[in-house]
Amino acid sequence: MGIVGYKNHAKRLQEIIECNENFDINWIFHPSKNINDSRGTNELSNLFDCDVVIVASPNFTHLEYIQKFIENSKCHIFCEKPPVTSLDGIEYLENLSMEDKKRVFFNFNLRFSELDEILKQNNNSEKIGKIIQINIISSMGYAFKKRYLDSWHSDGQKNLYNISENSAIHWIDLMVYNFGESVSSINFPRLISKNGTSFDTDLINLKFKNELSVSIFASYATPLIDDIVILGTNGYLQINNNSMKIFYPRDTFDENGLFAKPKNCIEKEFKIEIIIKESLKKSVNFFLDCIKNSKEFDISYFNSCIETNRLTLNLRKDHI
Repeated sequence: MGIVGYKNHAKRLQEIIECNENFDINWIFHPSKNINDSRGTNELSNLFDCDVVIVASPNFTHLEYIQKFIENSKCHIFCEKPPVTSLDGIEYLENLSMEDKKRVFFNFNLRFSELDEILKQNNNSEKIGKIIQINIISSMGYAFKKRYLDSWHSDGQKNLYNISENSAIHWIDLMVYNFGESVSSINFPRLISKNGTSFDTDLINLKFKNELSVSIFASYATPLIDDIVILGTNGYLQINNNSMKIFYPRDTFDENGLFAKPKNCIEKEFKIEIIIKESLKKSVNFFLDCIKNSKEFDISYFNSCIETNRLTLNLRKDHI
């Protein structure tokens, strides 16, 4: 196995893979850095004979690496999100042969999280009813750290829509994966921290065919906060402060016969940071298990990843 990338998220993926006894990392590639590891290489061709390659490089390089591995290797490719950063890249992926599409797996790891299970279990459930509105706030102060300024994330020339294509895209994908194609969108990106030249804050509103609307606020310029509200016709689910609560039913009244806060509450511990970390492990191990068992990736998975990618890129046109 080979991996493109050697630190930060690539390092996290490497650590997960190294816990899997069925796979070994033989090559760690970077185009110019001298990696302090006997497996380090600056020659991409060393990875062409690998059965599996992990692409965990900057977003704007994904397409280049996918093309090189498709054209020069028979390997299976695990590529970090977003798949590509241009509509030309989307066209390239859509024009791949069916055989090549089934070689590529894109890492939208929230699909493997308890958050996905919550959406599937609670839509049209007795307690929640039909889900009609989802509000997501997911942000932290990354833009104020020195390593942010030194990274490609803050470079508007290469990564202008930084926050939407690195952070919000996870939530966009979770919505697309569960509710299908978005029929309209509004995008309001901003540079709040004044650090770097890429957008560090974004508000995205999506509407889906089933009348569901979703609001996603993502930022690298605020204190840490993860707050999710899923509102249905009979109840609502709220995730914050390391807990998940479900309130129901709608028809709850006070002594004057006026609507009151739903009287029933189900509560459980729910630490989003841990849930997301575990989902990354599940996503990587799902990919590795498929390789180990010679199981093809479902083409619908590939197609839905492309739909998420296209929607995220098209948000640039909905920029207000």
